Amino acid sequence: MWLATNQRNGVEPKFKVDYNDVRPQFQAFETEQDEKKLTAAENKQALLHPDRIREISRYILKNFPLKTHRAHMGAKGFNAMFAVSSVDAAKAYYEAFRELQDGMEEKKRLKVATIFSFAANEEQDAVGDIPDESFEVSAMNSSAKEFLSAAIGDYNAAFKTNYGVDSKGFQNYYRDLAQRVKRQEVDLLIVVGMFLTGFDAPTLNTLFVDKNLRYHGLLQAFSRTNRIYDATKTFGNIVTFRDLEQSTVDAITLFGNANTKNVVLEKSYKEYMEGFTDIATGKVCRGYVEVAKELQRRFPEPGEIIKEQDKKEFVKLFGEYLRVENILRNYDEFTGLNALQKVDLDDAEAVEGFKAKHYLSDEDLVAMQKIDVPSERLVQDYRSTYNDTRDWLRRQKEGEQKEESTVDWDDVVFEVDLLKSQEINHDYILELIFEHNKKTRNKGDLIAEVRRVIRASIGSRAKESLIVDFINQTNLDDIGDKANVIDAFFTFAQAEQKREAEQLIQSEALNQEEARRYIKASLKREYATENGTALNATLPKVSPLNPQFKTKKQTVFEKVSAFVEKFKGVGGQI
Repeated sequence: MWLATNQRNGVEPKFKVDYNDVRPQFQAFETEQDEKKLTAAENKQALLHPDRIREISRYILKNFPLKTHRAHMGAKGFNAMFAVSSVDAAKAYYEAFRELQDGMEEKKRLKVATIFSFAANEEQDAVGDIPDESFEVSAMNSSAKEFLSAAIGDYNAAFKTNYGVDSKGFQNYYRDLAQRVKRQEVDLLIVVGMFLTGFDAPTLNTLFVDKNLRYHGLLQAFSRTNRIYDATKTFGNIVTFRDLEQSTVDAITLFGNANTKNVVLEKSYKEYMEGFTDIATGKVCRGYVEVAKELQRRFPEPGEIIKEQDKKEFVKLFGEYLRVENILRNYDEFTGLNALQKVDLDDAEAVEGFKAKHYLSDEDLVAMQKIDVPSERLVQDYRSTYNDTRDWLRRQKEGEQKEESTVDWDDVVFEVDLLKSQEINHDYILELIFEHNKKTRNKGDLIAEVRRVIRASIGSRAKESLIVDFINQTNLDDIGDKANVIDAFFTFAQAEQKREAEQLIQSEALNQEEARRYIKASLKREYATENGTALNATLPKVSPLNPQFKTKKQTVFEKVSAFVEKFKGVGGQI
C-alpha cells in the first residue's frame, strides 16, 4: 500500500513524531484512544477546555519559527498544518490564535486559515481512513456555517478575494487556499479532514495534531509533511497533543515490516546528540557533542585558518556541524539547550524559572551544562569563514591560481541550503544597528559587529559596503526608533543606487536609455542576464566582430551584476 509504493519509487518517507505532554491535568484524556469512552460532556470539558486550547495555541505560536525553520529573521522556511478533531475544535483554536496575536506587529503575526465541511468528525473505519469531506456545506448546522463564513471573511480581507459558503464559492475558496498554502502565503492551516489526504505541498514540513489518528489515515496525514524540497527538509515534523506513539508504531508495522520503524521514524534527540549507526545503511553517524567538540578543538580561531588543506578540513567539519544542527533545531530539547546558554546560572531565580519553563529536573540541568555548545558569536565567525572559503574557492577556480592548487576539492559539498535557512534580513541588521548604537554610541565597535553579522550571511554580503557607508554617513543619535532607522537606510540606499547607476553608465560610456532599461529590468528580476539583446543594446557602437566587444560586454555584465546584488530590494528609481 502507501509504504510499499513510496519505497518502490525510491523515496524514504521519514517522520519525527513528538508527543507534547506538558498539560498534566489533561493527560488522561489525551492518552485515551477510544473517544467513544468519553462522553460529550467529558470531551468538551477536557479536550476542548479553554485552558488546554490556549496552552496548546501558545506552544504552537512560540515553537512555530523553530519547527518551520523560520527562527532567523527573514528566513523563508516552511509552513504548517494543524489537524483537529472537530469543527468545534477548529473554531476554538482559530479564535485562540486570533486572540493571542491581537496587537502584534503585522509582520510577526502568523497568517492562519481554516477549512472544513459537512462530515468532519473523528469517525474512522477499520483501517483508519479519514472520511472525505464534500464541498456541500448546506448540511452544516448554523453555528458551524456562521463560523466558516467568518473565517472565509477574514481570508477575503487578507488576500483581497471574494469567496463565500455557497457551493461554488466554497469550491473556489478550497482551490485558492490550496495554492496559497503551496506558495507559503498561509502560515498555518487548521483542518479537520480536508487536505489530510492527497494534498501535496513541498513547502509544508510540520503537522500539529490534536486528533486521534490510526493506521492508513495516520500515515496519510503524516505524509503531508515529508515531500522532498531541499537539504533543509530532512524529515516531516509531527507534533501531537494526543498520545499517538503506539498508533504510529502500529500503522508503520501494518503497512511495512519488522524493520520499517527504523527506516520511517527519525532518530531520537539522544541519538543525534551522541551518535548512532544507521540500521538501514550501516553508516556510523557522529553526534552533535563529538562534532562540536572537535570543531572547537581544531579551529578555535576561524580567522586564522590559512593553509588550503586546513580550509578544506574546516569546510568538511563545519558542513557536518551544519547538517546535524539543522536536524536538531527541530527538537524541543535542543531549543532548551540553546536557551540555557543565555541564562545567568548564578541567578537562582532565573535558573528555577528556566527549569519550570522547560520542565527540567536538577539532574536534567546538570546534564545539559556538561554539553559544550559553541557560542553564538563563534558560530557566526565559523559561518563567515565558511562563506569566505566558498568565495575564495570560486575565485580560485576562475583565475590563474587554479593550476597551483595541490588540494583536491572535488569531494567537498558546500551546504548552501543550510546556510540560507538561517539567513538574516536587512531589517534585522538595521535593528541591530539601532540597538547597538543606543548602548555604546561607538561607530567603530558598531561597524565591527555589523560586519561580523553580514559576513555570516550569504544573502547580505554584497550589501556590506552599503550598510557601512550608511553608518558612517548618518547621525544615528538623531534616529528615534527602529522604524525610523529602516526608513533612513532605504532613503540613503535609494540615493546611492541612483548615484552609482549614473556613475556606472558614465564610466563605461553606455547608451543611457538602454542601460537604464537593462539595469531596471535586472533589479526587478534580482539578477542580471546575458541572454537576449538587452545587454548588447547598452554597449557603445562597436562591431560584435571586434575583439574588444566581448571584453567590454563581460566587463559591463559583471559590473551590473555586482550593482544588482548590492541594491536589489532597496526600491527607488535610477
